[in-house]
Amino acid sequence: MRNLVPVLSLAVALFSITDCFSQRKISMPKSTTVDALMKEHKVPTVGISIVENGKLKQVRMSGSLPGHASVPENTLFNIASLTKPLTSTTVLILVSKGQWELDEPLYHYWVDPDVANDERHKKLTTRHVLTHQSGLPNWRGHEPGGKLSFSFEPGTQWKYAGEGFEYLRQALEHKFKLPFEKLVDSLLFKPLKMNDTRFYWDATVDTSLYANRYHEDGSAFELETWGDANPSNLVLTTVGDYARFGIGVMNQAGVSPAVYQEMITSQVQLKNKREWGLGWSLIKGLSNGEYALVHTGGNPGINTMVILLPQSKRAIVIFTNGANGNKIFDALVGEAIDVGKEIVERMK
Repeated sequence: MRNLVPVLSLAVALFSITDCFSQRKISMPKSTTVDALMKEHKVPTVGISIVENGKLKQVRMSGSLPGHASVPENTLFNIASLTKPLTSTTVLILVSKGQWELDEPLYHYWVDPDVANDERHKKLTTRHVLTHQSGLPNWRGHEPGGKLSFSFEPGTQWKYAGEGFEYLRQALEHKFKLPFEKLVDSLLFKPLKMNDTRFYWDATVDTSLYANRYHEDGSAFELETWGDANPSNLVLTTVGDYARFGIGVMNQAGVSPAVYQEMITSQVQLKNKREWGLGWSLIKGLSNGEYALVHTGGNPGINTMVILLPQSKRAIVIFTNGANGNKIFDALVGEAIDVGKEIVERMK
């Protein structure tokens, strides 16, 4: 009988932890809240998906889409930099399979001609890219002469850099002799049944389902299409498909436990106690004991966001096609998640 008390205590503790997570709810923001914010900020279309207990609980489309009486659930958005977690996860799956190394120099597979004479290119690794410590610019097109160059030695500073992901894409393609989009499709999109997700426009895209971009004043951009894969930007997908991706991340689909721990381990300390892991912004030490994986995306006329809470298997995905779309995130996240206001404050 003397051994029974510790066992009962452990059982009670485990039940309390499980019960604690089961009580943490997530809910779709009220339609009145969404409609009011859309009207105030001139955002034509908003898609939101909610994940609870590791399952896609609800998808709601609000606003309007030309040619449709209501906004379909399979409306396609350009998700901007929410493309990056797709690339990061694909790479971590390859690492988990033993087919790629986080700390192997990328020059073993690819050297960009612009930096071939800069010895710093020999230090650049996948870890540097996924943690935005590559030393490369966000876009080379914004640099003098449109040339790629290092602004600091890889691994010594944090600077958000889309070009790092492009460098990584080139290295992957040269090693695996496969177009990047086919690699991602086979390792990520197909296993997670992300059937409405693609890197670029092709003959199968129904243009009437595309949520075109809108300016701050509510006027539309000219329709823009593209025909090349970008590992950092421009993926076309739905809020439902991206929620399936989030569920896959939280379930560690294809990613080994050891690599997952690397992913959620702080690699860089940022302000407001925010950290950066492998491919994700990390917000740890929330008041309910959880941590969050967060990423946002933004292009002219587009703003997107995803928040994952892996311990309780909850998530919210928000896509908008308005230049002011980011201005509605705080209120929606604060209403949807019990620790939403904390997360929003830590992201500033």
